[in-house]
Formats: sequence, C-alpha cells, structure tokens
Amino acid sequence: MKMKFMLLGILLAVLFFTGCEKAETENNTNPTITSYERIQNQILTVSCAISGCHSSPNDATYAQHGLVLANGVSFGNLVGKSPKNAAALADKLQLIKPFEAESSLLYHKIECAANHHTSNYGNQMPMGGLLLTKGQVEFIKRWINNGAKLSDASVDTSLLKDTTVCLPDITPLPAPAANEGFQLTIDPFDVPKYFEREVFVRKNTPNTQDVFVNRLQMRGRSNSHHFVVYGFRSSGSLLLPKVNEMRDLRFTNGTLNFTTLSEMQNHIFFGGGTDVNTDVTLPDGVALLFAPNTPLDLNAHYFNRSSYVLKGENYVNFYTIPASSVKYIANTLDLNNTDIALAPNERKTFIKTFKFNTITRVVMLTSHFHKLGEKFVIKIAGGSRNGEIVYTNTDWEHPAVISFKNPIVLNPGEGLTSEVTYNNTSSKSISFGLTSEDEMNIIFGYYY
Repeated sequence: MKMKFMLLGILLAVLFFTGCEKAETENNTNPTITSYERIQNQILTVSCAISGCHSSPNDATYAQHGLVLANGVSFGNLVGKSPKNAAALADKLQLIKPFEAESSLLYHKIECAANHHTSNYGNQMPMGGLLLTKGQVEFIKRWINNGAKLSDASVDTSLLKDTTVCLPDITPLPAPAANEGFQLTIDPFDVPKYFEREVFVRKNTPNTQDVFVNRLQMRGRSNSHHFVVYGFRSSGSLLLPKVNEMRDLRFTNGTLNFTTLSEMQNHIFFGGGTDVNTDVTLPDGVALLFAPNTPLDLNAHYFNRSSYVLKGENYVNFYTIPASSVKYIANTLDLNNTDIALAPNERKTFIKTFKFNTITRVVMLTSHFHKLGEKFVIKIAGGSRNGEIVYTNTDWEHPAVISFKNPIVLNPGEGLTSEVTYNNTSSKSISFGLTSEDEMNIIFGYYY
C-alpha cells in the first residue's frame, strides 16, 4: 500500500513540474505574445514603470523626463518621439527610432558597454535599482532593428535566457597634454548593495607655479548623485585631511562620520555638480587661479539600490591658458538655502535672496537640487534689472549650465534670488539633507 502511495506521489510530482516547464516554454515561444508585450511585462513594468520613476505623471521625476512607461501607454510615448535630453536631441536621436537602435535613446540608456556612445545622454537606466540583463538589452535592440512594431513577435526569445547582469562600465577620460593642463582622479571603489556611498579624497594639484584654469571636464560612472571639486578655506596642515586617503561621509551602518562632516565646513566650491559628465568653459579672458600644489577635495556620491556591488570612479581635467590671456580671476558662487521643509504630498516654492557687498560680475550659473525639485529659477535682486529671470532649470539630474558672455553686473546691495519649487509626492516629510532622499537648494557659479 505504501508503495502505491509513493508511486502516486512521484507521478503527481512529475506531472506538476512538467506542467510548469510546459507553461514556461509556452510563455517564451507562444507566437500570440508579441515581442513588445514581453518587453513591457518582463522589463518596463518591472524595472522602469515603478513609483517615483516612469509610472505616471505624478512621479517626482516626471517634470524632468516627461516619460510614462506604464502598460498601455509606453509604446505611444516611445516610438518616433523626440527626447528631452539636449545632447540626444542635438544628435537627432528619437526615444525609439524604428529599424535604428543606434539612433534610439532608449537603447543608449540601457546599453552598459564602455565606448557605446560619447555624448552625454545621462545615467544608465534603470538608475540605481533593478539592473537589466544582457539578454534583455539585446532583445530590445533586435526588436528596434526589426522595425519596433507593436505586432511583431519574431524576436528570438532564447535571448532572454542570458541573465548576465548588464553592469555599467566607464571609459577613462583622456588626460590633457602636459602643456595643456592636468588630471585628478578618484580611483575605482565599491558601492555596497542597497547603500549610498559618499566619499572625499584630498589631492594636490601637480603644478609647481601659478596656473590659470578656464575649463573643467568631468567624467563619472552611472548611479552617481554628484561629483564636486572643493578647495579649502584654510589650508593649515592641521585642518587638512591626509592626501590620497578616501574618507566616507557615512559608515556602513548608515550613521554619519562626524570627522568627515566637520572637514566639509572648510570647503570652498571650485566646480562640478549633479551631472558627473560635464564640460564647463569660462568666457574668454576669465580663469581660476591655482597656486602651486593647491590642496583640493574631490567629492563623489553614488547610490546603489540593487542587489549587486557597483563601482564608483571619477575623473576631472583642468585645462589651462597662458597668463597673458587672463584678464579676470574668477571666484566661485556657492549660495545655499537650507530652509527647506515639505509636508507629505505638498508642492511648495522657497525663495531666498543673496546680496553682495561689492561689484560682482557673474559669468556662469548652475543649480543643485534633488529629485523632488520641479523648477529652479534665479532672478536678479535689485537695480534696474530687479526681478529679471536669468536662469531656469527643470532637470535635477542634468541641471542647465548657463554662461554669460556679457557678465551680469551686480552693484553693492544687489544680488541673486533663488526661487525653487518642489513637489513632494511621497508620504513622508522632507527637509534639507545630505542623501538623495533629502533635498537641497544651491546656486553654483563663477564671478569676478
């Protein structure tokens, strides 16, 4: 009797697993399931159309990208549509261009191979969370090259069996020629899974005499929150961190490292910001002065919401010009409003004016806020141009960098006003803070 029950159990188990295998096989080969349905169900819905990203117009980042990838609307929002990314638009890409994956921004955003493209199309997607596999990327590429048709079911589903994670890579930034400038780097470091890692590394510039820098070129890995170059207000040896030593802002348990936090109070902004792949050139005749062996603090911030260990890595090139070409020595703007308090589901605008005591000629402006930021406006405060808008940005990840060939001249008592609107779509209160889940409100720029 026991033997009969045992045989019956084995038979039922075989039938169960055979049925599961058959269902899975049908799911991968059933010609009634189109290739785009697989893309939607197995990729977009799972990794992209999630709350806070591309699920609806209510997402905090919607003002930045304007793209909803939810089931039923994603195809119409992608195929044949123009991108908001300025570099992609200049390169005449579409979000998806039928028959041309290489002319489709979606493909560039998910392809992880180094050297895949040279333009600044922003971070690899999905950003910080569930990474795609190489099989999924290839499946999407072939569907686009087949014509990106909603009815197409011809893409080989065996591609999806390649579950190798498509980890983002980076092509090192070539250094300037010896007579044109110098390069500083943050060497590769681990960003643990489900963690935000912000690090500082002090470097000394290699110049042995005064040099004048009028261009900063930067490159960093995906999943970066920002990369900033700081100088030090006081360069006394007792106040400076050790050279080439990586210092963390947070311990692995998430608590703040107060030694690093105290060192940040000695910082002066020199360059950089949210977009780690940026290239800024000052107007003709304007340059930053670097004394011999100037101590700088390189600051990189990466976030990792995946179950894999990712890498951080950053490069910055300093391009110099002859002293004879310099008419004005540039100084840096770092105007910070920390008075931010947002209730759950609240949209609110914060306004703060920063006045100057001496004549100030502004030659470049950019901004820094986080993902809940909808709009960052800078206005002139005082004088004949009082209230004039001179800067507007709606993209927290790739903030506009505006140079002024004719400087904005501010007389004593005049200044700049930041007018920043946030939309807290979350169910928690938000205030100023140092993580990507907090908010910031900073005007960066250069003046003389």
